[in-house]
Amino acid sequence: MFAATLRSSSKAMGFTRNSFPQRAFSSTSTRMSVVASFVQQGKKIVAIGRNYSEHAKELNNAVPKEPIIFLKPTTSYVASGGNVEIPRGILAHYEVELGVVIGKRGRDIPLSDAESYVAGYALAVDMTARNLQEELKAKRLPWTVAKGFDTFTPISSYISKDSVADAANLSLTLRVNGAVKQDGNTKDMIFSIPKLIEHISTIMTLEEGDLILTGTPSGVGPVVPGDKVECTLKDSTGKQLATLDFAAVQREGGYEY
Repeated sequence: MFAATLRSSSKAMGFTRNSFPQRAFSSTSTRMSVVASFVQQGKKIVAIGRNYSEHAKELNNAVPKEPIIFLKPTTSYVASGGNVEIPRGILAHYEVELGVVIGKRGRDIPLSDAESYVAGYALAVDMTARNLQEELKAKRLPWTVAKGFDTFTPISSYISKDSVADAANLSLTLRVNGAVKQDGNTKDMIFSIPKLIEHISTIMTLEEGDLILTGTPSGVGPVVPGDKVECTLKDSTGKQLATLDFAAVQREGGYEY
């Protein structure tokens, strides 16, 4: 049975949540310190499913009429350059996504005010145990296990809001062993970032350091132990805002499918 707690050996896991580099901030920037350290201090990862119509179609799913929400544990974070551990029997799929870092606590946030709750961004991959997810969906059961394995949320360093001119026009690219597999743009989202914030906050309170994964474009597919994955995030001018890379490895012990 899958153990939700992190292993004590950083060699075995390839990371701990607290292994991310700490940044120095002045005493007047406590809030910025919290949001920039969202991996260590954030309480939840709120993920959105099927937010790009072509991705919904490639998995034979209907295009949603309202955002589909699921949660991932913060213990699933792994820093860029780390390893994604694939449990035995699991068909693991990559899903590159723009992450939105929340800067302040809010509930029932109006659409007109939603942008003010964004502190910054991150480049992320929502790793998914696809064969397990399909089984769970067929049984009408939650996706938690398929999404929640340790190391199943590779994450870049924090991107300040000021460095992103237009979050609704960013290119997301993912390569496996050098070959482009996903090449999408946030302008193709079904639900905008402000709409996601508005909707999520009617269900659960958003807090400083929370991360919203905004969905993935089409092109999702498998990675197997030995594969190398590289991701980039660029703005409309071609300026690179973030990179993210990781290796897929076989998990030893723990959960087996």
